[in-house]
Order: sequence, then C-alpha cells, then structure tokens
Amino acid sequence: METTAVLDRWQFAVTIVYHFLFVPLTIGLAWFVAGMQTAWHRTGKEHYLRMTRFFGKLFLINFALGVVTGIVQEFQFGMNWSVYSRFVGSVFGAPLAIEGLVAFFLESTFIGLWIFGWDRLSPRVHLAMIWLVVAGVTLSAYFILAANSWMQRPVGFEMKDGRAEMTSLWHVLFQPLQITHFFHTIAASLMTAALLVIAASAYRLRKARREDAGQADAGRVDAGRVDADVTLFRAAARGALWVTALASLAVIIVGHFQAQILVEHQPMKMAAAEALYETQAPAPLSLLAIGPWEKHPKRTNVDIVLPHGLSVLSTNDWNGEIRGINDIQREYQRRYGPGDYTPIIGSIYWSWRVMITIGFLGVLYGAFWLWFIRRRGWRRSRWFAWTAYVFLGLPFLANTAGWLLTEMGRQPWIVQGLLKTHAAISPTVGKGHVIATLAGFTVVYGVLAAIMGWLMVRAIKAGPERPAPEVTREDSLPPMLY
Repeated sequence: METTAVLDRWQFAVTIVYHFLFVPLTIGLAWFVAGMQTAWHRTGKEHYLRMTRFFGKLFLINFALGVVTGIVQEFQFGMNWSVYSRFVGSVFGAPLAIEGLVAFFLESTFIGLWIFGWDRLSPRVHLAMIWLVVAGVTLSAYFILAANSWMQRPVGFEMKDGRAEMTSLWHVLFQPLQITHFFHTIAASLMTAALLVIAASAYRLRKARREDAGQADAGRVDAGRVDADVTLFRAAARGALWVTALASLAVIIVGHFQAQILVEHQPMKMAAAEALYETQAPAPLSLLAIGPWEKHPKRTNVDIVLPHGLSVLSTNDWNGEIRGINDIQREYQRRYGPGDYTPIIGSIYWSWRVMITIGFLGVLYGAFWLWFIRRRGWRRSRWFAWTAYVFLGLPFLANTAGWLLTEMGRQPWIVQGLLKTHAAISPTVGKGHVIATLAGFTVVYGVLAAIMGWLMVRAIKAGPERPAPEVTREDSLPPMLY
C-alpha cells in the first residue's frame, strides 16, 4: 500500500505540475488579448488589431492544451484517490460544480463566439466576448483555488459519518487564505504572460531589423510592413514590461500576507520553508543555507540570514515569535497521535526561495528595461532579446516552485489536520495500473509538449498578419452590422 501511495503521488504530481504550466499562461494571455482588443476598439489604431490577432493565436494554442491536460485530473480524483473524493465530495461539490457550469461555460461558449465572430459581430459585442472569456478563466481559477484553499485550511464544515459535510459555502469561497491564493495566482499569471509577450516581441523586433537590412541590401525595402511590425512589437513589449514589473511586485506583496496566514494556520509549512527547527523570537530570515541533502537537514555548513527578517515578514513585529519545527512536531503528536508531521525540508526551503527570487528578478527586469528604453530608446536590441529568452522560463519555474511549496509543505496531510495522504488513495487501484498509467501519461504529455512548442514557435515565426493601410474598426467588419 505504501508503494502504491508513492506511485499515486508521483502520478498526480506529474499531471498536475504539467497542467499548471498552461493555467497561468492561459489566464494571463486572456487578460492581455482583451486589453489589446480594447485598445484597438478605443483608438482604432491598426497595430492594436494586429497585436490582438497575433497574441490571440498564442492564447488559443495554450488554451486548447490546458483543457486537454486538465481533463485527466477529474479521472484521477475518482479512481486513484476515491477515498479522498468521498471525504471531500460534499465540500468540493459546490465550488467545482460552479466552476464547471458557470466558469467553464463562459470560457467554452464565448471563446467560440470570439474566434468566429470577427466578421459577424459588431465591434462592441465582439469585444464583450473576449472579456467574458477573461471572466470565465478568472472565475474558473477562483473556484478551483477555493477547493485547494479548503485543503490547506478546512473551514465551513462538520464531520458526519467520516466525511466532511459543508455547512457554509460563504466560508469556503471567501476565507482569507483563498483571497490571497487567488490574487497571488492572478499576479503570477500576468507576469508569466507578460514575459511571453516580451520574448515574442523581442524575437519579432530582431527579425524585423534583419529583414530591413537584408531587403535594403537587395534593393527591395518593404518599409511600410517593417515599420508596422516595429510599431506593433515595441508597443507590445513596452506594455508587457510594465505588467512584468507591477505583477511581480504584486506577487511579492500578496505573498507577504500569505506568509502571515500560513504562520497562523500552517505553521509547519512556514517553519519548513525556513528550516527553522527551534522556536525563535525574533526570528531571522534565511537568505542562503547549505547543508546535507536529506529530509531533515541541519543548517550547519552555510547559513546567511537577515536578522529579524522572518519576524517582520510573518508577524509585522520586529521581535515576533516564529514557532520551530520541533515544537510544532511535538504539538501535532499530542493532537493527532504518533507520527512524522514534517515535510521534506530541503524541497520546501528551496521552493520558497526560487519563487521569491524570481519575483524580485521580475521587478528588477521590468524596471530596468523600462528605464533603459526611456533613456536610450530601442538600442541594444540583441541584449534585450537574449535577456527576454532567458527570463521567459523563469515564471514557469516560479509557478512550479510555488505549487510544490503549497502541496508538499502540507504533507503528510492531504487535507490539513483531517485526512492524511496515505489514507486517501483508492484501495482497488493496484500498483501495476498506476505504473502503466504513469508511464502512459509521461509519454503522452511529452508528445503534447513537443506539439505545443512547435505550434507556439511556428506562430511566432509566422508573425502577425500583414498590415492593411488605413484600416479602421468599421472597415474590418461588414457595413450591415453597423
């Protein structure tokens, strides 16, 4: 049973982490595309229309892969984790039903109207379609996060016949941990999409520059098209740099409030994130610790700390007390019985630092290039492109690290304080089935990753549609719709 539980956890980790690569990008790109189309609707400038169509393609590719990879989760809940599904079914039923019937309905219905409505709907109605898609993906994230937040801090329920029965939908949907989780996810999604927009824009700007030089040498200069592309992608990159800086700052600020909630309701997770074994007041913030790679390493080799840092971060008190792992372990043993209630310290410690570091790097990256462009224009486009390519992967790493911190830091609980992970698996799904499906998912997801990468690169290389001189909102739609 223990081996099967480990395999079940690996299978779920592989599928959910892979799926979560698409989720933040889908949410963020939806907001970007809606903002671009709104700018076109308000100004009538052609480059905003071309921008909307270009990045809309990337959004649709990512949306399709996200839907496909998300379906697997539904089957895993009912098969590999049937005991868990029975335990949380009453609580999860409402938010997940709302997500499926309302949020996903908005996404699937109005995204179709947006795709096929360019030449059939009036500009205002068509613009409303993409904003309804934004509402759908955002609400979808909210209700799913509500379910996950309940796993971290169960509220609004009572125990009946070994199951959690909901008593207050309001508490489930609007508890403080859920609010911070939601805004943290939205900010991270905007950061993720912004860095994709920057990378795509940097590539297209470099290509436009090379094409301009090559056509000039050959005496075939299509100056209008090149200038139009430059205008489009400079505007996209500049806007995305602002979003990168502001969204990264929002991630840090919301993360501060999250840490305070976790100290109160999941103290073991925060203690593990700091590898803080003994209760301290004040508690320093560990900037860099190196020790043996084991489940319970001691920070003896290298430990660079910021005095009072953890106390201020977690309690807003210069000398605030932070409980240590050993103290919490003793309390949990008294409350829940014998056992090890400590997660894998090394994974939690470094996951938190990867997430925080990338958040600060996002602020610095966006602020630096905004300052550079303002002072010196669009020179050093080569350096801008290479830094954009490097930073493109960072938000995906940060999102994964944050997800690992959230889920692994809660172990050994699958529902904090109520249900342990090893007790939540299905008794009827054998080890062989899990191995076979894990191998199958790995192969299928690998193929999907290759297809996804090929489609995205192909769309970026193809570039935006060619400019149409003097295009207006009225010219792009049939006259009878006005």
